[in-house]
Amino acid sequence: MRKRLMGSIVAVAAVLVVSATLFAQTADQSKKPKEQAATQTPDFTGVWLVQKFQPNMSPNVRPPLTPWGETQFKAADPTKNDPNLACLPHGVPRIMYVPLPMEIMQIPGRVIIFQEAGNEVRQVFLNREHPKDLDATYNGNSVGKWEGDTLVVDSIGFNDITWLDHVGLRHSDALHVVERIRRVDHGTLEDDFTIEDAKAFTKPWTSQQIYKLRPSWEIAEYVCENNKYIYHPN
Repeated sequence: MRKRLMGSIVAVAAVLVVSATLFAQTADQSKKPKEQAATQTPDFTGVWLVQKFQPNMSPNVRPPLTPWGETQFKAADPTKNDPNLACLPHGVPRIMYVPLPMEIMQIPGRVIIFQEAGNEVRQVFLNREHPKDLDATYNGNSVGKWEGDTLVVDSIGFNDITWLDHVGLRHSDALHVVERIRRVDHGTLEDDFTIEDAKAFTKPWTSQQIYKLRPSWEIAEYVCENNKYIYHPN
């Protein structure tokens, strides 16, 4: 009788140990999807189009221009001296306001923004600093980092040829642009811009652009044929 009782106790104990182990494994597995979701990089992949075309980056409040900036703005004429008349690159942030689609691609260490306008490519290098010796370019040098669900893009190293928008807002080679890009919902992308340029503006100012997902679209070939215009950047 005693042997039977001891055998029953051992069997029950074994069942309890196995049950506890299985419960612990199940609980651990149930946590993994939540942990993975918390650390997963946001996905901006897809073709996007501006929700509304804004020729003027700041339609409601005029940017705080310096005397130099005011002079440059008054001299701008979209029909005569817009750099795009010579098929030059749009530059940043203007390229992000063009009413043509853009495709965002994400690869390890980089976010690539391929614009149909001019077939221009922006590369945002993640988790690194700007090179110390930058050659001035139209689209500048962009580095980025993730802050939660937001991609923060810092861009410098611009030349002074491009316009900030389509109405003639100018900048110098000291231009500094910071973007905060996040996916508001599945079909909506939001980009908040902070513009800083001590030569052109008395203080930093902000603007925003909204994009809508176009899941069935593809980027098409774009050819600029406005070479009949003669443009002199200076």
